[in-house]
Amino acid sequence: MDQTPLEFGAFLAPWHKVDTDANLAIHQDLELAVAMDRLGFSEFWIGEHHSGGVEIVADPTLFLAAAAQRTSRIRLGTGVLSLPYHNPFILADRLVLLDHLSRGRFMFGAGPGQLVDDSRSIGIDPLENRRKMEQSFDVITRLLAGETVTEKTDWYDLDEAYLQVAPYSEIHTAVTATVSPTGPKLAGRYGAGLLSLAATSPEGSAALKAHWGIVEELAAEHGKTVDRRNWRLTCPMHIAETEGKARENARHGLLYLMNYLAHVSPGMAQVDDVDLLIDGINSTGFGVIGTPEMAVEQVKRMQEASGGFGKLLVLHGEWANHPNSIRSLELIAEQVMPVFSGSKERRQRGYDQTVNSDGAGAKATSAGQAEAQARFEAERAAVKS
Repeated sequence: MDQTPLEFGAFLAPWHKVDTDANLAIHQDLELAVAMDRLGFSEFWIGEHHSGGVEIVADPTLFLAAAAQRTSRIRLGTGVLSLPYHNPFILADRLVLLDHLSRGRFMFGAGPGQLVDDSRSIGIDPLENRRKMEQSFDVITRLLAGETVTEKTDWYDLDEAYLQVAPYSEIHTAVTATVSPTGPKLAGRYGAGLLSLAATSPEGSAALKAHWGIVEELAAEHGKTVDRRNWRLTCPMHIAETEGKARENARHGLLYLMNYLAHVSPGMAQVDDVDLLIDGINSTGFGVIGTPEMAVEQVKRMQEASGGFGKLLVLHGEWANHPNSIRSLELIAEQVMPVFSGSKERRQRGYDQTVNSDGAGAKATSAGQAEAQARFEAERAAVKS
């Protein structure tokens, strides 16, 4: 298993209860990005949705432009842009602008779109979305690389299209994966990162090693290089000082939002009782509603299931209220991230050397103090004599 230090971030749809004011929720998500920047998280991803009432950010590029002005170091990703909803040339041009506004912190995450009503509202067939995503991703990749693209399909027509402004940086790209091989196929073909959004579901977890195998196989076929450090796995988490406190916090919105997702995500079922829901989340490894220690064990299980990955993205929703959500991120930064970054191991070595030295430091200090006292007394005695 890859022992590369693990980075942490968050992935937001974002999910909010309908009775939470939309304006307040959007600004709380911006505050979440600011807090993560302060706490040392590496990445913040936010998605695109247009229906359902729960996932309320319509344009992640606009949101991330605002977040870029409020943060200084955290990388900002579209998690994800629904490619079939957009002309690929116009979208690529907007990505370049965001890359400049963020001074190279922008990451391009692509997907087919998930909500059926999003597709219905603009008159497209959701069964065509994965094909269209592949077509669009190819065009956007070529445009970002500086190519001039002429291409006509059943849903866009490009005539010598090129980007008049070059990207600020080499934009990092990533594609989503759940259970189907579409995401891993594209990641390998283009040397992109992989965003495994169903990494802890039974089907998603079982597919992890096969998915990375597809990435490596397709990368080799197309002369691309891929790296597990660019493989991101998501996991629902809410952490508190005790499991009981985390459970109490999660009464705010966990049952409400998970039952909503049962209508959106295959394989999820509605549950009537929040405690039964939390029991299932914790016992099956789907996520963690508990303590930092439980989170550490969960991440280790995910490393084992995948064979090693580079970035853990906390799948964040309004499981708890805003202050408790911020506290959860603080505890992850304080007690979970150091276990996987390598920093705790080095500090632990120094601590163990000190406490297992039979008081060598204290004895040396005491001996030095006694020597200094004796020398001082000898000096004073010599002066007086």
